[in-house]
Amino acid sequence: MRLTVRAELAAATAELAAAGVDSARVEAELLLSHVLGASRSRLLITETLSPQASARLRQLVSRRVTGVPVQHLTGAAPFRRLELAVGPGVFIPRPETELLIELAEPWLTPDATVVDLGAGSGAIALSVAREFPVARVIAVERSERALHWLRRNAADRQAAGDRPIEVLPGDIADAGLLAELAGEVSVVLANPPYVPESYRDQLPAEVAHDPAEAVFAGEDGLALMPAVIGLAARLLRPGGFLGIEHDQTHAEALTRLLNASGCWATVAGRPDLTGRPRFSTAVRG
Repeated sequence: MRLTVRAELAAATAELAAAGVDSARVEAELLLSHVLGASRSRLLITETLSPQASARLRQLVSRRVTGVPVQHLTGAAPFRRLELAVGPGVFIPRPETELLIELAEPWLTPDATVVDLGAGSGAIALSVAREFPVARVIAVERSERALHWLRRNAADRQAAGDRPIEVLPGDIADAGLLAELAGEVSVVLANPPYVPESYRDQLPAEVAHDPAEAVFAGEDGLALMPAVIGLAARLLRPGGFLGIEHDQTHAEALTRLLNASGCWATVAGRPDLTGRPRFSTAVRG
């Protein structure tokens, strides 16, 4: 029996769509690309596949239908210009976080020191190092399991010729973290855990595969925000930039927390590409 790429993709797409998977066609192509070891664009000129490849694709589709993230199935997650290695134990970077880097761009100058708090896979830190000629990028992460992926991605990007970053095991809540850089950092970026515990039963199945400590932050989702803001205030030089990603229900709370500290010259809420208030920024006074 002749197995065609077109028919296999159509069947995989239909199964994923029936299970409620968003972007079913894209995910079917990602899974088949992974099976074939080829780019998605290569699928356009590939007509047939082996029975073994077809069987492997169907296995992956079956696992995706149960809620396993496509990134865990392929072992990779795209983020801006990078493809990062991911798997169990590390938060899968989401496309909306890319906007955090765009907000910081005016401060990402050649003399800048940039700190990524709660770096996870290294998506933010490694993207800054790849795209901007900053002097220094430091990625801070507490979880040993996440540090495995962060170190792996940092080594991969350095081997590919990108500017090396510094990986620092550390806890955002540690008042002495990076004490030697107090008042010298240009940019602090953070995508900390921010999902309220009350949301736990309402989230997509894929989220269950992210480490809970990278997702949830107390009953209101704000448990870590005072520590992030306090640490950023200590690290940033006058005129330095802070960018935080948060839940869309947190905009007013973040504004209050930032203004309460009295050390920020400018505090602003920023929408994501769909208009939801998902980021807060501040400039150190």
